[in-house]
Amino acid sequence: MERGETVLIDLNHGSGAALLRAMPWLTRPRRQAMGGWSALAIFVALVVSVPIFVVFGFVFVPAGEVWRHLADTVLVAYVVNTLWLVFGVGIGVFVIGVGTAWLVTMCRFPGRALLEWGLLLPLAVPAYAIAYSYAGLFDYAGPVQSGLRGWFGWSRGDYWFPEIRSVGGAAVVLAFVLYPYVYMLARAAFLEQSVCVIEIGRTLGRSPWRSFTSIALPLARPAIATGIALALMETLSDFGAVQHFGVATFTTGIFRTWFGLGDPAAAAQLAALLLAFVFLLLVGERLSRGRAQFHHTSRRYRELPRYTLSGSRAALAFLACALPICLGFLLPGGQLLAWLAETGGDGSGGRLWGHAANSLMLAAGASAIAVMVALLLAYGVRLNPNPVAKGAARVAGMGYAVPGSVIAVGVLIPLAWFDNVLDGWLRASFGVSSGLLLSGTIFALMFAYVVRFLAVSLNTVDASLAKVTPAMDGVARTLGMGPAATVARVHAPIIAPSLMTAGLLVFVDVMKELPATLILRPFDFNTLAVHAFELASDEQLRAAAAPALAIVAAGLIPVALLSLAISRARPGRAQAEVRP
Repeated sequence: MERGETVLIDLNHGSGAALLRAMPWLTRPRRQAMGGWSALAIFVALVVSVPIFVVFGFVFVPAGEVWRHLADTVLVAYVVNTLWLVFGVGIGVFVIGVGTAWLVTMCRFPGRALLEWGLLLPLAVPAYAIAYSYAGLFDYAGPVQSGLRGWFGWSRGDYWFPEIRSVGGAAVVLAFVLYPYVYMLARAAFLEQSVCVIEIGRTLGRSPWRSFTSIALPLARPAIATGIALALMETLSDFGAVQHFGVATFTTGIFRTWFGLGDPAAAAQLAALLLAFVFLLLVGERLSRGRAQFHHTSRRYRELPRYTLSGSRAALAFLACALPICLGFLLPGGQLLAWLAETGGDGSGGRLWGHAANSLMLAAGASAIAVMVALLLAYGVRLNPNPVAKGAARVAGMGYAVPGSVIAVGVLIPLAWFDNVLDGWLRASFGVSSGLLLSGTIFALMFAYVVRFLAVSLNTVDASLAKVTPAMDGVARTLGMGPAATVARVHAPIIAPSLMTAGLLVFVDVMKELPATLILRPFDFNTLAVHAFELASDEQLRAAAAPALAIVAAGLIPVALLSLAISRARPGRAQAEVRP
């Protein structure tokens, strides 16, 4: 029998049974031998992991008195504040993200179509911009407390008001900024679920709440866990918001130790503790799954049945979905607009358009590269789920938990070493200088972005790819497809919404990235984030509103398009539309 030839055989009798005994791989999945795809995936993972290895290399450098000083003074505060921040943000993004995703996906109430894409809007706002806005609004001298004192005749000490510059305030602000990670992935998971399980739950008398907790939520667990992990890693690596609120965390400690005390060894040891904490979170979630599988075996994909809400239930659902939009986007956005109106612009003229073009170019390029690398790594692990491949992919995805400035230094050291070696060789051999080929260029910046945000795309793609039944790979093999053809013609169309989700997440994150851009950008090359930071550093917060709003505006269109694409990309939707 030639490979690829179509043959009809009765697999239960005669020659069919003999064929099964001779070739049992037809009926059970088998692990592919190490091929070019998996080897390339491991190589790419190792290359992307180089900056992380460089940072870990400093761990073995003696830190001396600086580390002992940190342990005796602020290390306990770093640990406690970080744990409370992670706990608060984790609870917040889970409740907001999963709850709103279920409401807009499975319920029908007035305003749902507008809210389902509006819930993504906080994703486009930088966390530090929201922190500036909330601090300006709710500080003692802000308009809210000033208005309360004016209305009631209060003075200091006559009333209690929650302190915005605290761990709790930072957790609330970050939760309203980061919940879209969970919302987006949970919504995509709910849209991809099979109608069969929902109908079975209804026939068994399950209420909407019971169907949500016992059916939909467990099936969406990989996507929800991925969204929470992304939000927590972003929380652990945030610097601008926690610094503005005066909260001492591992991230602020790394910055102060590296750039304030000038001790990269001690800073790298703090970063290693941070990475170890994130690694324990990810490994713990993986181990808790056990051998559970989350892909669907049903082929029935029809329009999802929605629960119609009316009266007070519809009003509560609308308020539950509108509140995160107001607190995560409209309120801080309104403050930025008010500042912009006060200043009449930032006075940069045409430079703002140039900064916007630079930001869009970097974000589009980095998002495309990150998605391709993530798909390569995820499918390489799927082909060969051995410890080497899994470990390489996990290490490559750890960059998201490392502050951007630390990643920048990890990128700058090996690239500068390569430039110096090449320049020395050219000078000795040919008497010419190569200059800076890699360090201080767009390449270095793109490399840092991919290292920094690969986890965003990798976790998203991996969670979606895990839901594709392994039978698809076996069918593709029997049709003579190799790994590249299987990805292009089978898996990519199935997980297209998740690929688009991953690309958007990286795009928006790159638009907001600040520390790595400040360190690695070429001379005379500015982005919107750098421009806003420079103005804020000069205490021109109102002038910084223009570039901050430009970052928000740049993210609005892709957010809206992605929300529309996710809604229309449910498997089987096209077939369901033509069926009676």
